[in-house]
Amino acid sequence: MKIFIIGIGLIGGSFAKDIKRLRPEAKIYGIDANPAHEEEALTLGIIDVKSSYDELDIADMVIVMVPVDAMVVELPKILDAVNDDCVVFDGGSTKGLVCKTVADHPKRRNYLSAHPIAGTEFSGPSAAIENLYAGKTNIICEVEKTAFKLQEKALDLFHEMGMRICYMNPEAHDKHIAYVSHLSHISSFMLGKTVIEKEKNERDIFDMAGSGFESTVRLAKSSPAMWTPIFKHNKDNVLDTLNEYIQNLQEFKQLLENDDYEGIYNEMNDTNRIKEILKGIPLNK
Repeated sequence: MKIFIIGIGLIGGSFAKDIKRLRPEAKIYGIDANPAHEEEALTLGIIDVKSSYDELDIADMVIVMVPVDAMVVELPKILDAVNDDCVVFDGGSTKGLVCKTVADHPKRRNYLSAHPIAGTEFSGPSAAIENLYAGKTNIICEVEKTAFKLQEKALDLFHEMGMRICYMNPEAHDKHIAYVSHLSHISSFMLGKTVIEKEKNERDIFDMAGSGFESTVRLAKSSPAMWTPIFKHNKDNVLDTLNEYIQNLQEFKQLLENDDYEGIYNEMNDTNRIKEILKGIPLNK
């Protein structure tokens, strides 16, 4: 089986590692806009050979793991190049614009819109790890628009990797992911910004940073090159979540200004329900 991975960073590289473990007979071709990433992935044994779009016609499967702004440009080109028996799937964090971009493509049946919800704050080929996707949810959008025999080819791989499959339309995906992923990253970046600005005047502030701060600000180490396009593509949903989040912060601030500590306790106690909601959901460490 000839599998092409376009974008050999954390997400694409982790796919490659699992494929090598699960399907050692497969040959993995790597394509990346950054030649250094291609070379690094080859040296690390993540891919078997560097490649280009010129060879996509021999692919059995193409895995596209590039930033979403590049996705809307590159995905039509990729579909143009593949053969009729090749399945192409992505891992983009927004689905609406991507799905619209290829809605009328002659090879729309070859494309499966996917979003495996997994990752770490690190990037690049060296960040790739085995079993990143085990137990994680993979959201599939518009599955009915993918040829059955091709969607089965991708779904078989997802199941082998231990992913749980969830089906959703692109609009619902983009709305919900703004709450559980995009807002989390904004909060982390802005908390990091706030502390860095304070640290300019108080050099010892990071000496006091404990595990709570570290876990909360962890996502601020994520790649701006990846996340800026995500916020751009999902702007309306992100703004809605930000408005609600800011409103909650303002209400908390008001409680504190009014010395309403019973209200603060009740707010936190009510929110403790999150422990039950998240119980059983595997989280990245």
